[in-house]
Amino acid sequence: MLKVQVSSSNPFEAAVDLLVVGCAEGELSSGELVAAADRALEGALRQAITDERFKGKAGQVLSLHTFGRLPARRLALVGRGKAETTTARDLLALGGHASRLAKKTGARSAALIVPGAALATADLEALAEGAALGLYQFTKYLKGERATPTALETLTLFAPAATDGPAAAAAFERAAATARAVSRARDLVNEPAGALTPSRFAATAAEWAGPAGVSIEVLDREACRKLGMGLYLAVAQGSVEEPRFIHLAWKPAGARRRIVLVGKGVTFDSGGLSLKTNEGMLDMKTDMAGAAAAIAAAVAVGEEKLPIEVHALAACTENMPSGSSYKLGDVLTSMAGKTVEINNTDAEGRLTLADALTFGLRLEPDAIIDLATLTGACVVALGPHVAGVMSNDDALATEWLASANAAGEDMWRLPLPARLIEHLESDLADMKNTGQRWGGALTAGLFLKEFVGDKPWVHVDIAGPSSADKEHAHVSKGGTGFAVATLLAFLRRAASPPEPRN
Repeated sequence: MLKVQVSSSNPFEAAVDLLVVGCAEGELSSGELVAAADRALEGALRQAITDERFKGKAGQVLSLHTFGRLPARRLALVGRGKAETTTARDLLALGGHASRLAKKTGARSAALIVPGAALATADLEALAEGAALGLYQFTKYLKGERATPTALETLTLFAPAATDGPAAAAAFERAAATARAVSRARDLVNEPAGALTPSRFAATAAEWAGPAGVSIEVLDREACRKLGMGLYLAVAQGSVEEPRFIHLAWKPAGARRRIVLVGKGVTFDSGGLSLKTNEGMLDMKTDMAGAAAAIAAAVAVGEEKLPIEVHALAACTENMPSGSSYKLGDVLTSMAGKTVEINNTDAEGRLTLADALTFGLRLEPDAIIDLATLTGACVVALGPHVAGVMSNDDALATEWLASANAAGEDMWRLPLPARLIEHLESDLADMKNTGQRWGGALTAGLFLKEFVGDKPWVHVDIAGPSSADKEHAHVSKGGTGFAVATLLAFLRRAASPPEPRN
């Protein structure tokens, strides 16, 4: 486990394997830290800046050996861009770049300097979390050198003025807890679908929940049938793998709020009879990223003993083509009693979520949040790095987006236009499961909205940022664990005592 500490002493006296300087574009020519480092290296740093055309652009890295001219064995500059303002995501990225560079150079000890910054508690937390996430590796199926664990053991954060003592220690504990939860979600998303079946997903959730004091209930096919989960079970009927409905619960005495988290848990999505292409199916082991986020966050809440009641629900199944698959034109009855005509079996996630949302409403929560890799349309609208947020409650949406901003995760609120509901109208049933191509992310949200009534609700479409095709700073290639940090930021805020009124 990475040990993180903070110091306001002279960073150029630090005897570490790697000394990293966060450097904005304007600080190359006027920054005292760069000048001091260059003097210590007898002009070698300026020469390297010129030779390597280092500009301080965000994510740009320049690394060189000190050859004994500094106590640090190696010095590196990491670009921070223009850096007029520094966001939580900037600090996460800086910490991630530092730890990835340490991993690349085999450093056991590293130090990171943030020039000119008075680091508040939240800043320390973001840097430490980013550094921990930058070290993430999924090596379960690798052999040899590629499976070698990272060597970095300690990271010291240097700043002219930084919060120290108990507040810093608490910040580092929160950072470690968040990074651990994100890493758990990444592990689940990175597992092959043949290994992470619905049953195995449930078993893993139980393994995590027990030590955290979180209770777990797992419903099998028959139990779900008795509850009337006709939409969820229709999706499950095409696979030989048994469905598992997972319910985690953290119920401390004196809880201030009760929040239900619902995660899409399709452990492999072939599209069913509306079969995807080979290319479209390659990444479909990640179609349970919403469930991974919800489960990981609920376990983390239990480990932190937060005074808030949290339930995490995941209707886990595969969506497969077979002679028993649900069919186009079928009319299904949901747990809520609404009937749904199927016009696309590849729009299965909203069916599983609808029954899970209905189950969640029976828990009488103060708010309900669902997370799902739901639509390609959302990726078309917002790109691969931003999640789409839809809600029936402005106050809850504002609270959620503020948490995302604090967590350094990019999310954007999308509308739920009432006129688009007509796209879901059916001649045979209460509604169809998909609308027209245009506005597909919005009609998916409108479909789910039909199952939450007036309960404050947020829907988060994480189809884009749930996985990445390359690593960047604190974001790993493959499963990213997206939305876990926002969930924990939201739940920690919700568990805090209300601000006193003046």
